[in-house]
Amino acid sequence: MTIFLFLIAYLIGSIPTALLVGRIAFNIDIREHGSNNPGATNTLRVLGKKAAIIVLLVDVGKGALAASLPFLLGVEINPLLSGLIAVVGHCFPIFAGFRGGKAIATTAGVLLVTNIWMFAAAYLAFFIVIYFSKYVFYGSLSVGLTLLIYSFFIPGREHELIFSIFLLLLIFLHRSNINNFIHNQEPKVNDKRLKDDRIPPKNNANRA
Repeated sequence: MTIFLFLIAYLIGSIPTALLVGRIAFNIDIREHGSNNPGATNTLRVLGKKAAIIVLLVDVGKGALAASLPFLLGVEINPLLSGLIAVVGHCFPIFAGFRGGKAIATTAGVLLVTNIWMFAAAYLAFFIVIYFSKYVFYGSLSVGLTLLIYSFFIPGREHELIFSIFLLLLIFLHRSNINNFIHNQEPKVNDKRLKDDRIPPKNNANRA
């Protein structure tokens, strides 16, 4: 039953929200535009606010649903584990050639279900770090680091293991950003290289 639960969690995480929104409403592959990341931030930059809100809510919902599976199916495992499997599915989705997002929205959904204080600490760090550093990838990495530090104050070693794996996953996912930063090529949030490049919905494009 645990294996079945993990499989379901992975498949939930693998739903490629940004890719689906881009293809259905705009007839594009979001991974070929902007930062090439199929997440809410790049969706906002390329497809606009409405599309980004849809992607954000669904991706958060994926994490929340996956973390709820132990309760829904009556399996006695840490809901963070099923949530982590969904995050892996989001990052390496079987439905999108294993080219997925970078985990931040789906992780938020997991934490909203499992520990609201973890959520508050991690995403407060996320926004503060971005505000002062102007680098989004710094904010993303701060989520993993904050969760790992938080886990040291939770009884048991399971949480430390989960969040150690999660931090390593974040570092792997942001390896290109880290490399760009080292070579002074990583754009800041207010960089002109991140200008809006909106793509109109395919219906409007067809009428034009």
